Amino acid sequence: MLFSASLRSFAFAVGLALCLAGCQTTGPGGPAASNAPADLSGPAASAIAGEMVSRLAEQVGPGTATIALKQDGSPFGEALETALKGWGYSVVTDQKTDGGSSIVPLAYMIIPFEGQVLARLSTADVELGRAYSVTAAGATPASPVSVMRRG
Repeated sequence: MLFSASLRSFAFAVGLALCLAGCQTTGPGGPAASNAPADLSGPAASAIAGEMVSRLAEQVGPGTATIALKQDGSPFGEALETALKGWGYSVVTDQKTDGGSSIVPLAYMIIPFEGQVLARLSTADVELGRAYSVTAAGATPASPVSVMRRG
């Protein structure tokens, strides 16, 4: 039984790494298209977005830049925009700004995987990933945060 649990954990870690490595990243032209399932509940989307934005703020500083966010219209996209604003970030979704602040393109992915979801936030400098256990009432972290910094 212990071997089975270890094998499942290993398979999950490999799956997470492959999903994170195989997804689109932000390019010089702006963020890649974002994607999240439409059936993710509002409370789960808010819980994941709030936790991921707090981790993003640890990496880029809270409210230090304007975030350029390409949304997909999902509950997660809306929750992410709300969480970013709650942390003091200015958010533009039409890719236009007043030119007075630095712009950080941000893309996200929410991928269902073996009864959990894998969440990813990507900027040109940092990529964050984490697995969550999701219920209709919310979501809880199911893995450590994966942080990849680009040079």
